[in-house]
Amino acid sequence: MISAAAALAICVSATAQNPLLQKRFGTPYEIPPFEKITIDNYREAMLVGLEEERQEVMAIIQNRAVPDFENVIVALDKCGETLDKAYIWSTLNSSNSNDEFQALAKELSPKTSELSNFINMNKELFEKVKYVYDNQAKYNLNKEQASLLDKTYKRFVNGGALLSEAQKEELAQINLKLSELQLQFSQNLLHDTNNTYVIADKLSELAGLPQANIDQAAELAAKIGKPGKYAFNMQRPSCNPVLQYCSNRELRKKVYLMYNDRCNHGDEYDNKDIAKQIIALRLQRSKIMGKNDYAEVNLESKMAENAANVYDLLDQIWDPAVEKAKDEIADIKAMMKADKIKGEPQRWDYMYYLDKAKKAKYNIDEAEISEYLEIDAVQQGIFYVANKLYGLSFIERTDEYPVYEPTAKSWDVVDKDGNVIAIFYSDYFPRDGKGAGAWCSSFRSQSYDGPRRVQPIVVNVCNMNLPSADKPALQSLDNVETMFHEFGHALHSFFRNVNYSGTSGVERDFVELPSQINEHWAFEPEVLKVYAKHYKTGEVMPDEMIRKIEASSKYGQGFATVELVAAAMVDMDLHTLSDIPADFNVMDFQNAKMAQRGIPSQILPRYSVTNFSHSIGGGYSAGYYSYIWSEVLDSDAFQAFKETGDIFNQEVAEKFRKYVLTPGGISKGTEMYQMFRGRQPKIDGLLKNRGLDEESRKDDSYPLPKKK
Repeated sequence: MISAAAALAICVSATAQNPLLQKRFGTPYEIPPFEKITIDNYREAMLVGLEEERQEVMAIIQNRAVPDFENVIVALDKCGETLDKAYIWSTLNSSNSNDEFQALAKELSPKTSELSNFINMNKELFEKVKYVYDNQAKYNLNKEQASLLDKTYKRFVNGGALLSEAQKEELAQINLKLSELQLQFSQNLLHDTNNTYVIADKLSELAGLPQANIDQAAELAAKIGKPGKYAFNMQRPSCNPVLQYCSNRELRKKVYLMYNDRCNHGDEYDNKDIAKQIIALRLQRSKIMGKNDYAEVNLESKMAENAANVYDLLDQIWDPAVEKAKDEIADIKAMMKADKIKGEPQRWDYMYYLDKAKKAKYNIDEAEISEYLEIDAVQQGIFYVANKLYGLSFIERTDEYPVYEPTAKSWDVVDKDGNVIAIFYSDYFPRDGKGAGAWCSSFRSQSYDGPRRVQPIVVNVCNMNLPSADKPALQSLDNVETMFHEFGHALHSFFRNVNYSGTSGVERDFVELPSQINEHWAFEPEVLKVYAKHYKTGEVMPDEMIRKIEASSKYGQGFATVELVAAAMVDMDLHTLSDIPADFNVMDFQNAKMAQRGIPSQILPRYSVTNFSHSIGGGYSAGYYSYIWSEVLDSDAFQAFKETGDIFNQEVAEKFRKYVLTPGGISKGTEMYQMFRGRQPKIDGLLKNRGLDEESRKDDSYPLPKKK
């Protein structure tokens, strides 16, 4: 901890040249001037911000006035303006990381944890919060104010405010250690994703791989000092095409095992022991809080409420998903037999032969389809849907606004009244320093400066297919769905309109509703006709191709659902443990649990524990089920549009915007959904969309070719 005098000295010396310590950036919409901010600027601003927030909290504690909603709850909500400004480094550390950012993360982790402990466990501060909470009837609070008070009080309770001093000290040490371990877990995973490779020596080893992927593999090999060879790292755009298209079974095996065993190689980047320590510390923390396990702590504030409800949902989906996966495995066996491959299908056969079986059943070629899915055209399709539903338009401003990465683009988000309601950045291509997967984040959340609404600055970060020497960036159907998904999160951020930062967040198992419902428009024929155009000819995607996409959309959902639900189950299994044995091995635990549940041998959970960043790295710990929980919501919600016969029905869109996208976390998810739909959701839509209902599984309209 630095002293107030030291913080002041830093501030005096740094203010003149540190953009983060200026009152204003002086840029359009106060977008951070990324190119002017150095790593030292981030460090200085964080140190000053940490001390400023500490002093702001101390001022609340030392205020002798009778505690009330304004001088305690609102004052707390407004704390940390400098820290919030400086925290853009954390967003960049996920998408543009380097050694300096990673070193900064290690340096700052204990300091931010210390401040959090200081605030959440401060007895005098909690007494003021509790006084306001206990006397709230006399403050005439509106709904949002009452929600902020409730969330603030519960945050203190969950942070340890009711514990004894000895327990608080123990909890503080656990929090500090957890922050360090989760950071190390994430940095190890970043290394194994971007800096572990499978090398092919000869072109003949790449049979079936599209030329664009061959070219990229050659470029990567040259980059890492292996010219004339072909390299694949563990970013999905690099390794997935091998698993889907390459006929070289041995190469598929190497890539599959390297990807699934990230951080499980017994080296300095191995995460097994780190994951064990994280699980054990979360359990220890939960028991200090008087709970049986971590899931009990985490779920009490979620829609699901408890682990029993989570398992009930997962169990309803598991059996039909496994049965559908077995149908797919039978198809794979038939395709392997045709290729004269003996023995049972292996995990590295699934994507390759499922793709071949899909082609045989539906006469569909995803490589051909991708020629109609150029990334800029897809983005325009996404914008088209947002315009049709909500009246938004998008004006590119990349040449005028600060950009943190040359391949990222920036946009004004303009509502139907001509107001700029948000700034949007799209950052779609993989690079060194970018984490795997896709996510939506922000450089600034929506807020109010007096009566003026401050626009959020929102970013979609993805790892989409790169352009090649002779082709633009052509995307797979999965990538298109991912782009629509992340933009759904962006829409949620664009429209959120709350007065307090403490009421902005929704329950974790509600947060995927806006993203997942947006996926439903991606492949609607009306939408495809707008954006799916051949990259050479400009020809609109033919009706027959659209029909094939629709007919085949449920094929492969056995595999996709099993791997998703399996990961959710492992996450819950780890966080419902009430004891961690000394010899606990997270991978042995995962494998044993999957065997007990009868997972087909050809499928693993979507993530192995050592690279399960959602769960072990934080964010979705005891919460990965949220994707499938939210899918019950989004499948049911999209039916509200379909039932009208108009997927852009304005009345339904306005209700969705009003009750789901705008209010943040002022209301509970169950209440918001009830207001939108008029009832609670049904699971039927999810089962039908994934082809897990009996009717879909009986559909044999496109059988495999019969043997001659």
